[in-house]
Amino acid sequence: MRDVLPELMRWWRAGHAVGVGTVVATFRSAPRPAGASMLVGAGGEAVGSVSGGCVEGAVYELAQEVMASGAPVLQRYGVSDDDALAVGLTCGGILDVFVETVSQATFPELGSVADDIDAGRPVAVATVIEHPEPARVGRRLVVRPEGAHEPDAGPAPVAAPTGSLGSARADAAVTDDARGLLALGRTETLTYGPDGERRGEGMRVFVAAYAPRPRMLVFGAIDFAAAVATVGSFLGYRVTVCDARPVFATGSRFPAADEVVVEWPHRYLVAEAEAGRIDPRTVICVLTHDPKFDVPVLEVALRLPELAYVGAMGSRRTHEDRLERLREAGLGKAELARLSSPIGLDLGARTPEETAVSIAAEIVALQWGGHGQRLQDTAGPIHHHTT
Repeated sequence: MRDVLPELMRWWRAGHAVGVGTVVATFRSAPRPAGASMLVGAGGEAVGSVSGGCVEGAVYELAQEVMASGAPVLQRYGVSDDDALAVGLTCGGILDVFVETVSQATFPELGSVADDIDAGRPVAVATVIEHPEPARVGRRLVVRPEGAHEPDAGPAPVAAPTGSLGSARADAAVTDDARGLLALGRTETLTYGPDGERRGEGMRVFVAAYAPRPRMLVFGAIDFAAAVATVGSFLGYRVTVCDARPVFATGSRFPAADEVVVEWPHRYLVAEAEAGRIDPRTVICVLTHDPKFDVPVLEVALRLPELAYVGAMGSRRTHEDRLERLREAGLGKAELARLSSPIGLDLGARTPEETAVSIAAEIVALQWGGHGQRLQDTAGPIHHHTT
């Protein structure tokens, strides 16, 4: 919903009802991830996409039917053996789309949810998409965390969930699980018993987690850092460039970065970790290839319990020297194994921009379980699914 939120809020604030189709589950090579949404306005306008064009026509028609009836619908789309091109996904994927009517009457909490998203405060929306009792389908629970928030985004609200899924037991179970997903920045469909029993079946709940942007910390204010900051911002990261040298660490040199910090890298990373601003989605790129800067910050980074990625630039000789220094600092085999160095995938990159693409490619591959091979040389699903 994030990508269509501005248009949705324009209609919602004007008091209009909007048909909203949201991908709630995908299988095999579905073209768009869970959370992708398409809007159908009261005047027939269409905004957004759930499949990149494969089933938009069918979802458009279904949204109009749902707006007329008021009853939400969970619909599965996939390849049809009889006529694959009529409605199905020619890519071979399968996706579940939940279609509902959103208005001030059906979703009164949307305004506060949008405010949280705009301010970078984490918030999750849990929606019943399947239940033995039709009246409970479409019920919502808005869940907020108990603490962490985006730096400089203002205090995170600590409040009880708003709305209800139909029972106190279901609300409690989904609140706990939604907060866990929110901490990881993950959107998922969860299955429970009809009253929220964890080992039961019958109720499916789609939890859309709107977490702040994950962080990319780039240490070393060099020309490669400017390119990495640009690619990181393009990928959706909140980018910080940090260097102890004020003559190099300036905002004008790194216009794509969200912030430029003048501080010794290891001191900055320790402070951010102690403040709770480092999480399992954080990626760290150490580009200084200078031992007095990169060894202390890597010593801190590799000892942090959870990070998505730690990469360090340098030649193979630099890497071997760096490893020896880190061993002397007391790091063990398991900690050193978390270091990606020399940084990036083998793309034959030479320029800062090409190197930034190489680094980004490695981060994406590790996030989704890719191998960096040419797709034409592989078989099986194009999209990887991680657990």
